[in-house]
Amino acid sequence: MTGRSVTSKVLALLQAFTPQAPELTLSELARRAGVSIPTAHRRARELVEWGALERGADGKFHIGLRLWEVASLAPRGLGLREAALPFLEDLYEVSHENVQLAVREGLEVVFVERIASRRAVPVLTRVGGRFALHATGVGLVLLAHAPVEVQEELLAAPLHGFSPKTITDPVRLRAVLADVRRNGYAVSDGQVTVDALSVAAPILGPGGGVVAAVSLVVHADCAEPKSLAPLVMAAGRGITRALAGGAVPARTL
Repeated sequence: MTGRSVTSKVLALLQAFTPQAPELTLSELARRAGVSIPTAHRRARELVEWGALERGADGKFHIGLRLWEVASLAPRGLGLREAALPFLEDLYEVSHENVQLAVREGLEVVFVERIASRRAVPVLTRVGGRFALHATGVGLVLLAHAPVEVQEELLAAPLHGFSPKTITDPVRLRAVLADVRRNGYAVSDGQVTVDALSVAAPILGPGGGVVAAVSLVVHADCAEPKSLAPLVMAAGRGITRALAGGAVPARTL
C-alpha cells in the first residue's frame, strides 16, 4: 500500500461501507479499506469529528449524517429530484406501485428516488444504490441513449444474469436497445426478479440529451407493458419540461 495518499485512504474507508455491511468494527474497516489499524483509527477519528462517520455504543462505525447532507447537494440528485418529484407522485397516485428515478454513472444505474406502497412488488433497488444497466427498465433506457463507446464497453463484457429472463446475449441486447430508441420506452420483464415488470422512459436535460430515466415497476402478471408505457412516457415528458430551465446539467457520463 506504499505510496497511497491520505485522500485515497480516507476514500477507501468510506468505500468500505456497503448495503450489506453498513456497520463495521475498526478492524473490519481497516481490512476492507486495505490500511493498517492505526491508520484506520486516525482517519476514522477525523471522519467522526467532521461528521462523515458516526460511532455507536457498540464501537462500530457507520456513515454519518453530515456526509449525507453533502451528498444531497449533488446537482444530478438534488435538482433532478426536486423537478421530478411532483411527476413521480402523480405516477404513484395512479398506480400505487414502485416509481423510480435514476441516472447513469459509468456502467451502472444510480437510483435517485423511489416511491412505493406496502403492496407493491418487492424490488432490489434502493435510493442511492447502484445496479446493472442491462437488466433494469431505467438501465435499458439510459444504456440505449448512452454514448456508443459506453454501449460497446458494456456489450463487450460478460453480462450477469439476475434471473432466467435476464438478457445476457449481446446481440439480443443490441436489438432491445434499438427497440428502446425506436419506441421511446423500455420494458424489463422479469429480468431482475421474475415477479417484477418494469416500464421506463427517458428524461431529457436542457441540452436535449437523456440525463435520467423514470420507471414504474409492477407485478409481472398485473398489467401489459403497452398500457403502462403512456403513463411513464407522460411522466418523462413532464420532468423534461420541468428541467427546461436548467435545474440539472445535461451530463452524459
